[in-house]
Amino acid sequence: MAEITVTHESGDEYLVEVREAGGSTRHAVTVDAAALERFGGGVTAERLLEESFGFLLEREPKEAILRRFEISVIGRYFPEYAGEIRRRLSRAE
Repeated sequence: MAEITVTHESGDEYLVEVREAGGSTRHAVTVDAAALERFGGGVTAERLLEESFGFLLEREPKEAILRRFEISVIGRYFPEYAGEIRRRLSRAE
């Protein structure tokens, strides 16, 4: 299982590190207030990113995840993202 670490860099920018037995990757992700409200509905950006990376890792290896992106881009690659992330976050509350 992957270890996901989220660090707030500045403003809307976050650094996400994914560690697995085979090494680690680092990703710069932007989460603006509108995206946080749309996808997170009251959770922190860090929590949204943890769940979002869990979602991504179920679908692709860590090396295939973009190194720099805006959180809403996930929905372009995985149309089910918005609904699934809301379900995950509501279950976690």
